[in-house]
Amino acid sequence: MDLRNGFDIKRYIRTIPDYPKPGILFRDITTLLADLHGFRAAVDELAWPFLRGGIDFVAGIEARGFILGGAVAHSLGRGFIPIRKKGKLPSRVIGQDYALEYGVDTIEIHADAIKQGDRILLIDDLIATGGTAGAAIDLIRKSGGEVVAAAFVIDLPDLGGATKLKAKGVKVHTLVGFEGH
Repeated sequence: MDLRNGFDIKRYIRTIPDYPKPGILFRDITTLLADLHGFRAAVDELAWPFLRGGIDFVAGIEARGFILGGAVAHSLGRGFIPIRKKGKLPSRVIGQDYALEYGVDTIEIHADAIKQGDRILLIDDLIATGGTAGAAIDLIRKSGGEVVAAAFVIDLPDLGGATKLKAKGVKVHTLVGFEGH
Protein backbone atom coordinates (compact mmCIF):
# COMPACT_ATOMS: atom_id res chain seq x y z
CA MET A 1 0.00 0.00 0.00
CA ASP A 2 1.36 3.40 -0.93
CA LEU A 3 0.69 6.17 1.53
CA ARG A 4 0.16 9.84 0.71
CA ASN A 5 3.87 10.34 0.05
CA GLY A 6 4.23 7.13 -1.97
CA PHE A 7 6.14 5.29 0.77
CA ASP A 8 5.35 1.58 1.02
CA ILE A 9 5.27 0.91 4.77
CA LYS A 10 4.14 -2.68 4.34
CA ARG A 11 7.46 -3.78 2.90
CA TYR A 12 9.22 -2.76 6.14
CA ILE A 13 7.07 -5.04 8.31
CA ARG A 14 8.59 -8.47 8.86
CA THR A 15 6.39 -11.57 9.04
CA ILE A 16 7.51 -14.32 11.41
CA PRO A 17 5.67 -17.62 10.88
CA ASP A 18 4.57 -19.80 13.80
CA TYR A 19 5.16 -17.17 16.49
CA PRO A 20 4.13 -17.15 19.30
CA LYS A 21 2.51 -20.47 18.42
CA PRO A 22 2.09 -22.68 15.34
CA GLY A 23 -0.20 -21.28 12.67
CA ILE A 24 0.26 -17.63 13.66
CA LEU A 25 1.90 -15.15 11.28
CA PHE A 26 3.41 -12.54 13.61
CA ARG A 27 3.62 -9.06 12.07
CA ASP A 28 6.81 -7.57 13.51
CA ILE A 29 7.11 -3.77 13.34
CA THR A 30 10.62 -3.64 14.84
CA THR A 31 12.02 -3.63 11.30
CA LEU A 32 9.77 -0.66 10.47
CA LEU A 33 10.85 1.18 13.62
CA ALA A 34 14.54 0.54 12.85
CA ASP A 35 14.29 2.17 9.43
CA LEU A 36 14.51 5.95 9.77
CA HIS A 37 12.27 6.55 6.76
CA GLY A 38 9.81 3.82 7.74
CA PHE A 39 9.47 5.05 11.30
CA ARG A 40 9.00 8.65 10.19
CA ALA A 41 6.43 7.65 7.55
CA ALA A 42 4.47 5.57 10.07
CA VAL A 43 4.39 8.38 12.65
CA ASP A 44 3.51 11.00 10.03
CA GLU A 45 0.68 8.89 8.62
CA LEU A 46 -0.71 8.05 12.08
CA ALA A 47 -0.69 11.75 13.03
CA TRP A 48 -1.79 13.26 9.70
CA PRO A 49 -5.59 12.95 10.09
CA PHE A 50 -5.38 14.69 13.49
CA LEU A 51 -3.15 17.66 12.63
CA ARG A 52 -6.04 20.12 12.65
CA GLY A 53 -6.47 19.68 16.37
CA GLY A 54 -9.32 18.29 18.36
CA ILE A 55 -6.99 16.06 20.37
CA ASP A 56 -6.00 16.84 23.96
CA PHE A 57 -3.85 13.75 24.57
CA VAL A 58 -2.47 10.70 22.83
CA ALA A 59 -2.79 7.43 24.76
CA GLY A 60 -0.60 4.46 23.86
CA ILE A 61 -1.04 0.82 24.80
CA GLU A 62 1.97 -0.96 26.28
CA ALA A 63 4.51 -1.58 24.77
CA ARG A 64 4.75 -0.77 21.06
CA GLY A 65 1.95 1.76 21.48
CA PHE A 66 4.34 3.68 23.75
CA ILE A 67 6.89 4.01 20.96
CA LEU A 68 4.39 5.07 18.31
CA GLY A 69 2.10 7.01 20.63
CA GLY A 70 4.93 9.05 22.13
CA ALA A 71 6.16 10.00 18.68
CA VAL A 72 2.63 10.87 17.49
CA ALA A 73 2.03 12.95 20.64
CA HIS A 74 5.26 14.84 19.96
CA SER A 75 4.27 15.37 16.33
CA LEU A 76 0.86 16.72 17.36
CA GLY A 77 2.25 18.83 20.21
CA ARG A 78 0.19 16.95 22.78
CA GLY A 79 0.85 15.06 26.00
CA PHE A 80 1.12 11.29 26.20
CA ILE A 81 -0.81 8.93 28.50
CA PRO A 82 0.56 5.40 28.98
CA ILE A 83 -1.90 2.52 29.23
CA ARG A 84 -0.07 -0.21 31.12
CA LYS A 85 -0.49 -3.76 32.27
CA LYS A 86 -1.73 -4.20 35.83
CA GLY A 87 0.68 -3.25 38.59
CA LYS A 88 3.14 -1.21 36.49
CA LEU A 89 2.07 2.36 37.32
CA PRO A 90 3.36 3.97 40.54
CA SER A 91 0.40 6.10 41.65
CA ARG A 92 -3.33 5.57 42.16
CA VAL A 93 -4.82 3.82 39.12
CA ILE A 94 -8.08 2.79 37.55
CA GLY A 95 -8.25 -0.45 35.62
CA GLN A 96 -10.24 -2.29 33.02
CA ASP A 97 -10.45 -6.07 32.70
CA TYR A 98 -10.68 -7.74 29.32
CA ALA A 99 -10.99 -11.32 28.11
CA LEU A 100 -8.06 -13.30 26.75
CA GLU A 101 -8.26 -16.58 24.90
CA TYR A 102 -7.75 -18.33 28.25
CA GLY A 103 -8.51 -16.00 31.14
CA VAL A 104 -8.67 -12.31 31.93
CA ASP A 105 -6.09 -9.52 31.93
CA THR A 106 -6.21 -5.92 33.17
CA ILE A 107 -4.90 -2.63 31.84
CA GLU A 108 -4.55 0.53 33.91
CA ILE A 109 -3.98 4.29 33.73
CA HIS A 110 -3.27 6.79 36.46
CA ALA A 111 -6.53 7.93 38.03
CA ASP A 112 -5.63 11.59 37.38
CA ALA A 113 -4.39 11.15 33.78
CA ILE A 114 -7.64 12.08 32.05
CA LYS A 115 -10.08 14.80 33.01
CA GLN A 116 -13.79 14.90 32.16
CA GLY A 117 -14.20 15.77 28.46
CA ASP A 118 -10.55 15.29 27.43
CA ARG A 119 -10.34 14.22 23.80
CA ILE A 120 -8.05 11.22 23.35
CA LEU A 121 -6.38 9.62 20.33
CA LEU A 122 -5.60 5.96 21.09
CA ILE A 123 -2.49 4.47 19.41
CA ASP A 124 -1.12 0.95 19.12
CA ASP A 125 0.88 -0.99 16.57
CA LEU A 126 -1.78 -3.50 15.56
CA ILE A 127 -5.50 -4.16 15.76
CA ALA A 128 -6.33 -7.88 15.77
CA THR A 129 -9.34 -9.11 17.78
CA GLY A 130 -9.85 -5.73 19.43
CA GLY A 131 -9.73 -7.03 23.01
CA THR A 132 -6.99 -4.79 24.35
CA ALA A 133 -7.98 -1.75 22.30
CA GLY A 134 -11.62 -2.19 23.29
CA ALA A 135 -10.62 -2.34 26.96
CA ALA A 136 -8.49 0.79 26.49
CA ILE A 137 -11.50 2.61 25.01
CA ASP A 138 -13.66 1.52 27.96
CA LEU A 139 -10.94 2.65 30.38
CA ILE A 140 -10.62 6.08 28.75
CA ARG A 141 -14.40 6.51 28.84
CA LYS A 142 -14.54 5.36 32.47
CA SER A 143 -12.02 8.12 33.21
CA GLY A 144 -14.30 10.74 31.65
CA GLY A 145 -12.41 11.01 28.38
CA GLU A 146 -13.77 10.92 24.85
CA VAL A 147 -12.03 8.65 22.36
CA VAL A 148 -11.78 10.70 19.18
CA ALA A 149 -10.20 7.84 17.21
CA ALA A 150 -7.99 4.78 17.45
CA ALA A 151 -5.03 4.54 15.08
CA PHE A 152 -2.88 1.53 14.25
CA VAL A 153 -0.09 0.75 11.83
CA ILE A 154 -1.52 -2.71 11.05
CA ASP A 155 -5.05 -4.06 10.74
CA LEU A 156 -5.71 -7.81 10.66
CA PRO A 157 -9.23 -7.51 9.19
CA ASP A 158 -9.96 -11.26 9.33
CA LEU A 159 -9.91 -11.05 13.14
CA GLY A 160 -12.56 -8.31 13.25
CA GLY A 161 -11.05 -5.93 15.80
CA ALA A 162 -11.52 -2.75 13.78
CA THR A 163 -15.17 -3.65 13.24
CA LYS A 164 -15.64 -4.11 17.01
CA LEU A 165 -14.13 -0.69 17.71
CA LYS A 166 -16.35 0.93 15.11
CA ALA A 167 -19.35 -0.74 16.80
CA LYS A 168 -18.28 1.14 19.96
CA GLY A 169 -18.60 4.37 17.97
CA VAL A 170 -14.86 4.90 17.52
CA LYS A 171 -13.29 6.04 14.26
CA VAL A 172 -10.49 3.65 13.25
CA HIS A 173 -7.44 4.73 11.24
CA THR A 174 -5.01 2.08 9.98
CA LEU A 175 -2.06 2.27 7.62
CA VAL A 176 -1.81 -1.26 6.21
CA GLY A 177 -3.81 -4.47 6.32
CA PHE A 178 -2.68 -8.09 6.31
CA GLU A 179 -5.13 -10.84 5.46
CA GLY A 180 -5.08 -13.95 7.64
CA HIS A 181 -3.92 -14.29 11.20
